[in-house]
Amino acid sequence: MMRLSLALAALSLIPATLTAQPPSLRPDVMGPSGAVSSDHVLASAVGADVLKRGGNAVDAAIAMAGVLAVVRPHMNGVGGDNFLLIRDGKTGKVYALNGSGRAGSKATPAFFAEQKLTRVPGSGILSVSVPGAVRGWEDALRRFGTTTLRQALQPAIRYADQGFPVSTRLSLDIAGEVKKVAADSALARTFLVNGAAPSPGSLLVQKELAATLRLIAAGGARAYYTGAPAQKIAAFMEREGGLVTAADLAKHSSTWQEPISTTYLGKKVLAFPPNTQGATFLQMLNLAELHDLTAMGRTSTDYVHLMVEGAKLAYADRDKYIADPAFATVPVEKLLSKDYARELGARIRKDTIVAESSDDSRDGNGDTIYLTVVDKDGNAVSMIQSLFAGFGSGRMVPGTGIVLHNRGALYSLDSSHPNLIAPGKRPFHTLCPAMVLNDDGSLFATFGSPGGDGQPQTLIQVLNNVLRFGMTPQQAVEAPRWRVFGAGRLGVEPGLPDDVRAALTRRGQQVNVQPPSAEFGGAQMIVIDRRSKARLVGSDWRREAYGIAW
Repeated sequence: MMRLSLALAALSLIPATLTAQPPSLRPDVMGPSGAVSSDHVLASAVGADVLKRGGNAVDAAIAMAGVLAVVRPHMNGVGGDNFLLIRDGKTGKVYALNGSGRAGSKATPAFFAEQKLTRVPGSGILSVSVPGAVRGWEDALRRFGTTTLRQALQPAIRYADQGFPVSTRLSLDIAGEVKKVAADSALARTFLVNGAAPSPGSLLVQKELAATLRLIAAGGARAYYTGAPAQKIAAFMEREGGLVTAADLAKHSSTWQEPISTTYLGKKVLAFPPNTQGATFLQMLNLAELHDLTAMGRTSTDYVHLMVEGAKLAYADRDKYIADPAFATVPVEKLLSKDYARELGARIRKDTIVAESSDDSRDGNGDTIYLTVVDKDGNAVSMIQSLFAGFGSGRMVPGTGIVLHNRGALYSLDSSHPNLIAPGKRPFHTLCPAMVLNDDGSLFATFGSPGGDGQPQTLIQVLNNVLRFGMTPQQAVEAPRWRVFGAGRLGVEPGLPDDVRAALTRRGQQVNVQPPSAEFGGAQMIVIDRRSKARLVGSDWRREAYGIAW
């Protein structure tokens, strides 16, 4: 493994004039052939094994996603959604696979009006839309994989059937959701021990989930959407008053889309199109490029203030426009226009806040997993998979081990809003995996982060840390971060100087120092050295991310 000093010298992206960065908490992970990173060490180990056995990046990604559905059960699973950016190493083309589900056929504005509801509930059976993850797994493998879903799911089946050790992080996460878990008998039976979270080091066994995964492995996505799991989901929804039917499950399909993009500091940055907030991330980049942020410095008052104000403006557009483009006209071209960025950026003032704050209704961690893979042939995957809230809707389908997500909570009931709920319509999604290409089309980086609404803010800070401030990927994801929350609250991790916090407060920012936590995301990144082709990995300790390279 090359030494860090040699790697930094070879990295063409790092300005030679920058001083060395402080050492990171974890060592830099790098290798000449392949790299994986995910939100759990067991998933990363499986991905590395797939690649070393001759599989490609998509094979590894789906195997990892299956394991994460087991070992991070409160954040993602077969009852959730996913999105994938996939780069074909032979052609250099990047594809976007939308694995999100749609609203059930009973999900009409009239239904909620009859219930006298002005918002879709944030949890419970009415927050459930069709789960899209399993179809996404199969579609990715069929188009780009070299293995089958049966093979890819074997490690996940093993960990569900035989159990895996509960980490301290998982134990704490379950403890934080005890009330929600205890309210559903199937969830409580699976995840609680005498009414409490399982202790670190104990084995968490999920026999019912193992049986469901075996059915999927044997019969593919069709078995999930039309077989016994679908029948049990539909019966549960009917019994509990849900909005998804057997017919809704049977007709679910993924969608192949074109990524959206902008240029930033001479590179092409790719993100996922609507119904996600990928456009919001790209808008933030366009606004950031209007300023010489590098000269300001990463912890300066001007840098943080300008980035925060730009984020607010981008969020305002997101909340106004982003929805399922099959049902609404989303002005993506305008939102990503450099001219529009200049027009919008003219509203920002250095000495005061001008931008309005985003709605505070969706503050939270975003219970989501991210994974990324780059193989020896340059195939790459940037993938995100989620239940949205911790344990999603808080409902498990009895006898299946399936935790149903609550993505339906993100629909609007405002008849004038493009995200108005409708049967067959996909909800607005916070998930936004990303990739970066060099000017010759070669892969520069693949990266992403959990974190709900905060994902674009995490992504732009991590990317700036590498492109503008000369950090390695590991340093970039570890560096102290900030996040603007709803109602204008600006959370900052320790590391921002006292005088900068005071200056931000004088400019009108509502600064709140918070300890590092999952609220600030859980970023992961793989950067490709343009000269040596080495893969450099960054994995965030704020969650359970773990990177491997060789």
